[in-house]
Amino acid sequence: MDFFNYKNGRLHAEGVALETIADEVGTPFYVYSTATLTRHFNVFADALRGMNALVCYAVKANSNQAVIRTLAALGAGADVVSGGELARALKAGIKPHKIVFSGVGKTEAEITAALNAGIKQLNVESEPELERISAIAQRLGLIAAVALRVNPDVDAGTHEKITTGRKENKFGIEWTRAHEVYKKAAALPGIKAQGLAIHIGSQLLDLQPFREAFVRAGDLVAMLRADGLSIETLDLGGGLGIPYGDEGETDAPNPESYAQVVRETVGNLGLELILEPGRMITGNSGLLVTRTEYVKEGATKTFLIVDAGMNDLIRPTLYNAFHNIIPVIEPEKGQEPVNVDIVGPICETGDTFAKNRKLAPVQAGDLLAVRTAGAYGAVQASTYNTRPLVAEVMVNGDHFAIVRERVEVEDIIALDRLPDWLAD
Repeated sequence: MDFFNYKNGRLHAEGVALETIADEVGTPFYVYSTATLTRHFNVFADALRGMNALVCYAVKANSNQAVIRTLAALGAGADVVSGGELARALKAGIKPHKIVFSGVGKTEAEITAALNAGIKQLNVESEPELERISAIAQRLGLIAAVALRVNPDVDAGTHEKITTGRKENKFGIEWTRAHEVYKKAAALPGIKAQGLAIHIGSQLLDLQPFREAFVRAGDLVAMLRADGLSIETLDLGGGLGIPYGDEGETDAPNPESYAQVVRETVGNLGLELILEPGRMITGNSGLLVTRTEYVKEGATKTFLIVDAGMNDLIRPTLYNAFHNIIPVIEPEKGQEPVNVDIVGPICETGDTFAKNRKLAPVQAGDLLAVRTAGAYGAVQASTYNTRPLVAEVMVNGDHFAIVRERVEVEDIIALDRLPDWLAD
């Protein structure tokens, strides 16, 4: 459920007409709904009732300060994967004791920043990283709370570029060596080995891979405890999928069903459970609004050429992802849909949002809304073709505010520096 609906024939974000925002902000722009963010976080958190669980929002899904601050006010923690995301989470008001730091390539500077901030734990992904954390903690005179990220060798059944739990993926400690490495962590100076972490992938539409991974994690907990090792936390990662509107898509499981799997597999272990939803919270909370520049009748098909490009939303190009696309002005009843390709202005054939899509007739100047664009949209945007970074807007009831200004061409060029031999 989201709060983007037609009212009097015009698509609204909560109480604000998207045309109103377009007139003030220009296009393309992202728009986020406070009501949708709030509802989705609360539905997920409520599903975990009765368990000792900390919900750490995966900042990589959407790192806008307004989004993080909204979730922080609801009690969310944060899962971060870079020093930049750590800084964003802290600045947005996430308490350090609710932050976990994941990722395979943490630098010395990032580890130092995390330890100085006093975050809840570092999720360790390799032995060299573990040894680096130990050395840095000793130098700082601090104790680093760590969880060992284990690769359970479970196929998530999702897109190959977003699966993370198979043995051939780069993430985590190999399942068969987890026991040995955890014992090593517990013995290292400057280290407090306090838990395990797993994350098998993103956009999972089947709960069975979760169940398999959680059972494996529970078995490992039992083995470690039998060896006299202490475990306080179990980070189950994220990955719960959402519907994107593709006709061939399996229905996404609801948070209650997901939480039931958690209860049945690891809910009785006496551990603090950490969960890292990202897409499930923000995906349906955002739209990308774009304006049609041209309607081009090609030799074999009709193209709608819009002012948004793959630099603004790369998911269709990168993952062959489906996004439902609808007109901002509600089509009249009885209008016969036409078959179109919706494409952007980038000089790449891959700059395509939709192929052979049935859509009510669209004219140049008409606004289109790309749905379910609140996750992995603006955060993956670039300035390819020297195109301004897209503006971001947040709506709360009848009010809206720009939460990230459009980065204009002059600002992009100003980042360049000429060497002495080319200067005037």
